[in-house]
Amino acid sequence: QVQLVESGGGLVQAGGSLRLSCAASGRTFSRVAMAWFRQAPGKEREFVAAITWTSGNTYYADSVKGRFTISRDNAKNTMYLQMNSLKPEDTAVYYCADQTLNRGSYYSVPNVYDYWGQGTQVTVSS
Repeated sequence: QVQLVESGGGLVQAGGSLRLSCAASGRTFSRVAMAWFRQAPGKEREFVAAITWTSGNTYYADSVKGRFTISRDNAKNTMYLQMNSLKPEDTAVYYCADQTLNRGSYYSVPNVYDYWGQGTQVTVSS
């Protein structure tokens, strides 16, 4: 079992920045990748960014490229999402996800992840 706890969400004005963290505990030694997804009210959960745990390869949704940066600290079992130039359309609950079984490079697909956090609210005011 893996437990994921997100933190760092909040209210920010458009153009501002936030840094999300996702701390993992439990059975973390077989991790393949971690990712951030988000879900706005009335919308489906969507992919934001992913990072492979060993090599550190990163993947981003087109909507956040150039504004968001995903990173990880292997020693702390923690993943981060630095969000800059935030827009009102970035408002959502942000979830971190953990993949422990290798299912190929489908990092943007929610079903390849085995564990999910409870989410942290990000609200961007205009």
